[in-house]
Amino acid sequence: MSIELLIENYGLLAIFLGAAFEGETAAFLGGVIAHRGLLTYWSAALAATAGSFAGDQMWFFAGRYAAQWGFVRRLMEKPALARVTHLLESYPTGFILAFRFLVGLRTISPVVIGTTRIPTGKFVVLNAVAALIWGQLFTALGYLFGHGIQQTLGHLPLHRHLLIAVGAAAVVAAAALAFRKMMKPSTGPS
Repeated sequence: MSIELLIENYGLLAIFLGAAFEGETAAFLGGVIAHRGLLTYWSAALAATAGSFAGDQMWFFAGRYAAQWGFVRRLMEKPALARVTHLLESYPTGFILAFRFLVGLRTISPVVIGTTRIPTGKFVVLNAVAALIWGQLFTALGYLFGHGIQQTLGHLPLHRHLLIAVGAAAVVAAAALAFRKMMKPSTGPS
């Protein structure tokens, strides 16, 4: 079975699951694949949006109803908890709309939000709005990246095109992690 046939048959499911559990890379690759014409742009963007929404709803409900479970307790012990709590208390609506765009806070944020008194209905609506913006943005970035690669290097075989896209996503992720590490306050003696 060719990679093109695999993508045509399972690509939307892969984008959905990838956006739910990993995030940006899945939506970005969905855009690259849409640029190649294996999926429509709107179906890839909708799969990314739905996956992001579903994943964050799952984490929200884990915080709301399963706070005693081991994996939820381990998430709540992460160093980012204090930062998430501060941002959530200071800007509840803005934070719910923005957390998926903040490096290193995507998984823990909906869990923490779930442990608060923020109404479920409010979170569902804000999560849907944010997921729609996020899904469109990262799918569009992938689509434009695919177009840029084709303009620069010509029409490459699909596997090479995807490898370049994954490599670019890895470089961006590494840069984001390095930036986050640089921005972390020093805990050592001065």
